Amino acid sequence: MNRRLFTRSATALMLLLGAHLGAHAEAWVDAEVKKIDKPAARVTLKHGEIRALDVPAMTMTWRVKDAAMLDNLQVGDHIQFSAERSANQYVITQIKR
Repeated sequence: MNRRLFTRSATALMLLLGAHLGAHAEAWVDAEVKKIDKPAARVTLKHGEIRALDVPAMTMTWRVKDAAMLDNLQVGDHIQFSAERSANQYVITQIKR
């Protein structure tokens, strides 16, 4: 009886951990910079599909983890970015040119 309970508990814990990690999965995506809002720490990007985050290809505004990430960007730049979903919002964690 205790072994079965332990196995079920361990399975449930692994499923919860997998769901948690999936919500924070990072993905690198190609994008084009459409608009930059440094004071609000936001950037509008035209990007491809992000399967890891279940986001279709579109143009959308993203919050950046650190506003300094926007210092070297210009509208029209082609970049790659890494993003995660945290607290029910998407956040760009890294940008590379």
